[in-house]
Amino acid sequence: MHISVIIPTLNEERTILGTLAHTASLGFDELIVVDGGSTDETPALVESYRLSPQASALSPIQWVTAPSGRARQMNEGGKAGRGEILLFLHADTQLPDNARTMIETTMTDRLTVGGWFKVRFDRPSMWGAIISKLMNWRSKLSGIATGDQALFVRRQIFEQIGGFADIPLMEDIDFSGRLKRMGITVGLTATVTTSFRRWEQHGPLQTILLMWTLRFLYWMGISAHTLSRWYRSVR
Repeated sequence: MHISVIIPTLNEERTILGTLAHTASLGFDELIVVDGGSTDETPALVESYRLSPQASALSPIQWVTAPSGRARQMNEGGKAGRGEILLFLHADTQLPDNARTMIETTMTDRLTVGGWFKVRFDRPSMWGAIISKLMNWRSKLSGIATGDQALFVRRQIFEQIGGFADIPLMEDIDFSGRLKRMGITVGLTATVTTSFRRWEQHGPLQTILLMWTLRFLYWMGISAHTLSRWYRSVR
């Protein structure tokens, strides 16, 4: 299977090189970095790595620009990718070493339309363990996963459902909800490692309450645009 990894970026100079180097070593067919207007060193770092001898022996890297907004960036990456399978990876998240094998094995079942990984955080802590356990439990029970869990999907299905909705918040929740209505989705047992920085910024408990409140209101029918305005005001 040809697998394209799509990495949306916006001012990710602290994490992008580590993510690129690790992901490129895993044998994927191409990596597509989709930048939403970074003003830091992200573009220069990606370009220097893309042209380095180290990168030339691994997965080819493509640089794409798009209007700011993770949904828009991932949709542009989906258009640019040539893969039969599209894997959406956050710039601060690292895949397990067997990621490609697990995806290929899962997607040999033609009834399976996509899936996601379990998640853990890069800084061991009591709060990190609690939050990741809740995230993994929620996705297992509901079939709804977040972008932190590295969503993957068949290109045909991605195009059929219109990709990610052009909304400023909850694009991953919306997408995985529509995806599971198209066929079988699988939560893999392997684990991605993602940054704990978002949870630390305003405190783990406050962030948990904020995110749960936003998702509850979204499921109650409040639009993502309205929630985005409230989200910005409380941050």
